[in-house]
Amino acid sequence: MNELLTGAVTGLLFGFIMQKAQVIRYDRQLGALRLQDMTIVKFMLSAILVAMVGIYLLLDLGMVKLSIKSTILGANILGGLIFGIGWGLVGYCPATAMAALGEGRYDSLFGLLGMLLGAGLFAEAYPFLKATVLTWGNFGKISIPAALGVNHWIVIVILIAAFVGLFYGFEKKGL
Repeated sequence: MNELLTGAVTGLLFGFIMQKAQVIRYDRQLGALRLQDMTIVKFMLSAILVAMVGIYLLLDLGMVKLSIKSTILGANILGGLIFGIGWGLVGYCPATAMAALGEGRYDSLFGLLGMLLGAGLFAEAYPFLKATVLTWGNFGKISIPAALGVNHWIVIVILIAAFVGLFYGFEKKGL
């Protein structure tokens, strides 16, 4: 029960932050898809940086264990295409659709229903996909630091510098 409560509180907090950051607004979604408004990109890269630092700090303190999933190119490409097409058609990703529904925008129900339908179709197609697409380009359980043979903090510092530079470039161009 404690895990469910933690998940609910975390989800509500994340939805509140997304709403305050204006990443669930239609014009922001459209601007991101047209590469004219990088608000959503900056929000997501910031979330990735915070999560990356937090997870690796907890790992170094011995408080968590990583559960790295296999890198499978076929699955990543197929999943990315499905996600991108869905986002482009509906204008919502799963998190923004839930946040928009919480804000009272019922058009997000189309996206949520589409996600449920897609999950059902995936479940039905899974036996076929498991034998085909989900095996293409299987590189096993790798991470960037392991592939480079360097400490994870080196990669984190480089990514922070790169993302800050990217953010600066976006700001200079008014994105």
